[in-house]
Amino acid sequence: MALSYILRILRIRVKNMVYDYEYFKTEVFKLTTIDLNAYKERQMKRRIDTLIAKHSIKGYDQYVHALRVDNRMFEEFVNYITINVSEFYRNIEQWKYLDEQVIPELVQKFGKNLKVWSAACSTGDEPYSLVMALSRHIPLEQIKIIATDLDKQVIAKAKLGLYNEKSIANVPADLKKRFFTQVGPSYKISDSIKGRVEFREHNLLKDAYLTDCNLIVCRNVLIYFTEEAKDEVFEKFQKSLKPGGVLFIGSTEQIMKYKEMGYLRKSSFFYEKR
Repeated sequence: MALSYILRILRIRVKNMVYDYEYFKTEVFKLTTIDLNAYKERQMKRRIDTLIAKHSIKGYDQYVHALRVDNRMFEEFVNYITINVSEFYRNIEQWKYLDEQVIPELVQKFGKNLKVWSAACSTGDEPYSLVMALSRHIPLEQIKIIATDLDKQVIAKAKLGLYNEKSIANVPADLKKRFFTQVGPSYKISDSIKGRVEFREHNLLKDAYLTDCNLIVCRNVLIYFTEEAKDEVFEKFQKSLKPGGVLFIGSTEQIMKYKEMGYLRKSSFFYEKR
């Protein structure tokens, strides 16, 4: 009797926890337009629970209230759940392929006025890397990158353009010498590079996508999405590209249904719109 009572109580508690998290996801969407249903629940819930515990808050309902009334906590929450891990020329061999194969082919097809989108750009490492990579083939004044992210804090950091030594470790030596200036322990990227990037707020799961792109770069972000959300994003990217345009994804990602979506696979991480 005692055991059955304990089991019943545990079932009720688990049910309430699930209900509380469903309520939390609904309220977060109202506050931020971030749809937590599109993220892998176990990973995301673990991150959120860690943040709640940090502030000694009891339960999702109290945390929702705190997010409504405390702007600093709200900004912390958005920054924490939008996973921002980035560095310049991350996975250097893939950038070498971009430099030696992809960019020359794009220039040959479309000319030097390429429309390039760095999606989920985080702290700017990726779009600035793109400008430097393109600068080997195109005059700087002809380069324009549209860089988007849903987190305005990381966009602000990207616009500042200050990075630590580890972040720029993979930048080719000639580009590092040309485009970075040491400021104390940090490195400031050149205004000539910053000036080629336009930053915008954008939610991949909600907002309208760019059109007529020649190159889209979105790397190491979709691993946190559900399979359904990934497919939706990859399909939208395909529609955003011009025929012959290329999507560059991360080393932890792959497009399982790329043929059905209208892509040709150029290499492990580069997909061309048919």
